[in-house]
Amino acid sequence: MRVEPADISDPAAAARLLAPLEGHFPRLTLIWADSNYQGRPIGELAFKHLNAHVVVVRHNDYNPRGNYVQPGQTPKPVRWGFRVLPRRWVVERTFAWEGRCRRLAKDYEGLPSTEEAFIYIAMVALMVRRLAP
Repeated sequence: MRVEPADISDPAAAARLLAPLEGHFPRLTLIWADSNYQGRPIGELAFKHLNAHVVVVRHNDYNPRGNYVQPGQTPKPVRWGFRVLPRRWVVERTFAWEGRCRRLAKDYEGLPSTEEAFIYIAMVALMVRRLAP
């Protein structure tokens, strides 16, 4: 877990995260990522530093060019409403667990390191509750 400032893009933060992890997770072979991480640099960095492949989880009706259609064509129907994306629920579930901690319910922290420390505390408390019922 690493918390970065809001002015750093997701791919740049991922690049800063992957380099120090080299050699620490030899069994890691697959990384699921949001559509913000699509592109070659992140996949190449993950393979270089961790020997892992990156799989981007997208919406089924993902269209990188938007809803533009040529004259005479009919637009592709878009599904509205909630739908479960593969493996995306793992991250959302973890955010929900962290949100149960009062300090993490809102973004109160001024420093990313403080936010990161409270995330560690929240997850340790969660694990202790599960290990010692």
